[in-house]
Amino acid sequence: MTEVIHKRSGESSSPDLLLLKRLRTRKDFLRLTRARRVHSASFVLQSHDRSDDAPLRVGFTCSKKVGNAVARNRAKRRLRELARSVFPVSGKSGHDYVLVGRANVTAITKFVAMQAELETALQKLHTKN
Repeated sequence: MTEVIHKRSGESSSPDLLLLKRLRTRKDFLRLTRARRVHSASFVLQSHDRSDDAPLRVGFTCSKKVGNAVARNRAKRRLRELARSVFPVSGKSGHDYVLVGRANVTAITKFVAMQAELETALQKLHTKN
């Protein structure tokens, strides 16, 4: 079961903005625990090539190490917005990605720095193939 991340109603239409599908099932997340990963200062990015032409899918996770429910939800909100801004441009179709939040970092790092980290992490993952 997947959910589509839609853009907000007030945003202007952009040709490079594609709809991102969300990973929801435990099976998909477990598959990505054995996949490639890149560690950055603000998060961990895991990637798995499904070898098909389906749209890319994105999942988000923050463990209790990130903090209480308020801190985890804030970190996941930031990761979702990060995915909306970077994956339509730099992500590859046919891939699954999971963004894992880090304790005391994901919720407070500047958003522009996180965008640069995600673009760098995606480049590292795609050049390893």
